[in-house]
Amino acid sequence: MEHKRLDELERLAELGGGAERLRRHRAAGKLTARERVDLLFDPGTFEELDKLVTHRCRDFGMADEVVPGDGVVAGHGRVDGRPVYAFAQDFTVFGGSLSETNAAKIVKVMDLAMTMGAPIVGLNDSGGARIQEGVLSLAGYADIFLRNTLASGVVPQISAIMGPCAGGAVYSPAITDFNIMVEGTSYMFVTGPDVIKTVTHEDVTKEVLGGAMTHNATSGVAHFAVADDRACLQLIRELLSYLPSNNLDDPPRLATADPIDREDPALDDLVPAQPNQPYDMHDLVRTAVDDGAFLEVHRHYAQNLIVGFARLGGRSVGIVANQPAVLAGCLDIDASVKGARFVRVCDAFNIPLITFEDVPGFLPGVRQEHGGIIRAGAKLLYAFAEATVPKITVITRKAYGGAYCVMASKHLRTDFNYAYPTAEIAVMGPEGAVNILYRHELRDADPATRAKRVAEFREKFANPFIAASRGFIDEIIPPRLTRSKLIAALASCDNKRAKSPAKKHGNIPL
Repeated sequence: MEHKRLDELERLAELGGGAERLRRHRAAGKLTARERVDLLFDPGTFEELDKLVTHRCRDFGMADEVVPGDGVVAGHGRVDGRPVYAFAQDFTVFGGSLSETNAAKIVKVMDLAMTMGAPIVGLNDSGGARIQEGVLSLAGYADIFLRNTLASGVVPQISAIMGPCAGGAVYSPAITDFNIMVEGTSYMFVTGPDVIKTVTHEDVTKEVLGGAMTHNATSGVAHFAVADDRACLQLIRELLSYLPSNNLDDPPRLATADPIDREDPALDDLVPAQPNQPYDMHDLVRTAVDDGAFLEVHRHYAQNLIVGFARLGGRSVGIVANQPAVLAGCLDIDASVKGARFVRVCDAFNIPLITFEDVPGFLPGVRQEHGGIIRAGAKLLYAFAEATVPKITVITRKAYGGAYCVMASKHLRTDFNYAYPTAEIAVMGPEGAVNILYRHELRDADPATRAKRVAEFREKFANPFIAASRGFIDEIIPPRLTRSKLIAALASCDNKRAKSPAKKHGNIPL
């Protein structure tokens, strides 16, 4: 008799909100919570916890609406053979709303992940707090936020927004390391369109206010945008392959058939002879890394800086690179914040940092100054200086002024600094420098005299040999050797041990 009752309860739990709600959910182009979990984990490895938990609310007719599981599927399994903990909100059960018991299930798997040293994946699809439970649902959110904060930098946390995520619910994904949104079916905002229209009289759709591309390209809240649920879950698996299980482990190393000493003569001609001519830094990154595989993070946001994951000789590395094809590779507010966050994620999880530098400086302008470019640039500077993981920098062309210092220069405890023969390292570019140094001489001078002074300055100051003579550049390398030099440098950092002064924590200029 008890076996029959258990079977019936488990059947009800797997039905979620019922056949009709599941049908409507799928008709909207979304997978169910259980289908998502099955695709996330290696086949047959998922172990569900608290499958029969039900809510405790007896008001507003809720006593008659009891669904085993209470709107969230939670448990643990394996991704590429490694343990991972996850929860998936079920929109078919009370709109995936968060209740006291629902939150307790999420908190349980988060606590277990911390104890076991395993990543946490949250599949968010919820209408928000369960209004019928009042402050109990709000308390549940706060309990989750606390775990997100305590787990930060200890185990990787990945959030997928696979439906609505509004109000207080947005702050859990905002704390996690990576945030993935599904185009067309997901949105995030603190205040919805109806309230905004009432308060500010602005008329805006959910998609424009908080859709996938809004948060990927405009706000920077999300790191990835994907076409559908399946692509989202596959991306989570790929992202996890670059990350260690926790902050005490090293990232996984994978075998590669890409030769360590592979040279690419095309790199010798990548940087244009004209110093103001753009080129695509993606070409350098993909040529240097294993098999040309580069998982770009924040691809649509602040495109003047490129960040993402790759492998070199099988080792997972974080790439930070200026993009000369966008804003000439200048650092602005958004790029500085984007870079700082990525650097700190890599440092937290023992992922070496490779920096490709071609930066003419910080973006000038009243809007940038009033927007806090000083504070934003200091964030990136702080992140690089604070990082104790192996750090390797390659200067391809421009490295001017304060931006040279910020982009993982030798002075920020960077282990190996290389430069191409095309590198220009100086306080400012030759054109601007001669305007100051020879302003009286050049006031009425002909173009030939000006060109001569520019050439002289470039020869005396804007080249890598001056920095190399001072030890700020370890080696000037032919571009074709970039891959082999980076892999050799990484190998020499295998046993790196670096410490910062003892303190509770630093005070990054937020």
